Amino acid sequence: MTVTLEVAEGVGTLRLDRPPMNALDIATQDRLKELAEEATDRDDVRAVVIYGGERVFAAGADIKEMQIMDHAAMVRRSRALQDSFTAVARIPKPVVAAITGYALGGGCELALCADYRIAADNAKLGQPEILLGLIPGAGGTQRLPRLIGPSRAKDLIFTGRQVKADEALALGLVDRVVPAAEVYEQAHAWAARLARGPAIALRAAKESVDTGLEADIDTGLAVERNWFAGLFATEDRERGMRSFVEEGPGKAKFV
Repeated sequence: MTVTLEVAEGVGTLRLDRPPMNALDIATQDRLKELAEEATDRDDVRAVVIYGGERVFAAGADIKEMQIMDHAAMVRRSRALQDSFTAVARIPKPVVAAITGYALGGGCELALCADYRIAADNAKLGQPEILLGLIPGAGGTQRLPRLIGPSRAKDLIFTGRQVKADEALALGLVDRVVPAAEVYEQAHAWAARLARGPAIALRAAKESVDTGLEADIDTGLAVERNWFAGLFATEDRERGMRSFVEEGPGKAKFV
């Protein structure tokens, strides 16, 4: 399989495994969508790590596969391409990308689908599609400017240049840079911490932020308000408040 889902202690690892560079061909895209939906549905998955292995995250689409496709073929395929990445972005649980080596083109777009990005100090990220006479087609023109701002996103998309980990951190393209040997360990620790948290409240927080970014502030506030009130019906809210009153902050054990 080109993508696998391994689950342990509440953390699901979506592992890309298509040597040598984890090129995202059609089969890999479809498998990614299938497993993202499985991670969404499984109660034993409470947080997710996206990982490409020690050497590379994903160097982009399979160019040889794309080269033989004409306009009509890509019209038929482009929605499925976007849907596979959107399935990752819509996992209603915390998702962290553990980025090693190259995350280019579709690989960068996949990292953008995560809530948080931890990169190796030797990582390189970018959207080089313009160098092929194309533009990003798996969400890059939409998710990248929402993350780092339109002018910075346009610079990366217009030039197709690659950025090293330190610049990616300065741009806000990644959230933490660590030694390459520690990338997966730290990403897993981030996910494991949240896997012990209140699952419904985390889902509410993610949906409120993501929906609000796509809507006007009044709509976003309405989503927040409805979730906030709704959480008062959960056992986790009862546990959290009781623990705070009796033991102090940060000691609640959620179910």
